[in-house]
Amino acid sequence: MARVVVGGTFECLHDGHKELIRKAFELAGKSGIVDIGLTSNEMANKRPRHVPDYDIRKTNLLGYINEISEGQEYTILELNEPFGKTLEADYDYIVVSPETHPVALKINQLRTKESMKEIEIVRVDFVLADDKIPISSTRIAHGEIDIHGHLK
Repeated sequence: MARVVVGGTFECLHDGHKELIRKAFELAGKSGIVDIGLTSNEMANKRPRHVPDYDIRKTNLLGYINEISEGQEYTILELNEPFGKTLEADYDYIVVSPETHPVALKINQLRTKESMKEIEIVRVDFVLADDKIPISSTRIAHGEIDIHGHLK
């Protein structure tokens, strides 16, 4: 039974986010568990732009999970700091983007320091927009692309 963790703000749940979540459920398999860390309002509002409320982001996340999870076990955890439960709980995999890969490396460094088993890092490449530049919440917020990476 695999335990998988993935986290993010999931500001506008774009195709890149969906790929991370899909990969987490794939790694967990039918009998595994996925923990999804969702950034709290306090952390999200440190960004230089407005981020939708936690409850809105959670509702959007639940909608997508229900499309792909096929009854798999999962938990959505509110993240009030960058590492969530990764410094306490035992996980087999952590799913990250190239942007969040350094956080996973730091998590494993801290786990090793505490004599904990490292978490296997699964890095999912960026999903590219039509212009071959990664889809990002920033680009969507700026009106450059939509959540599927189509140019506006």
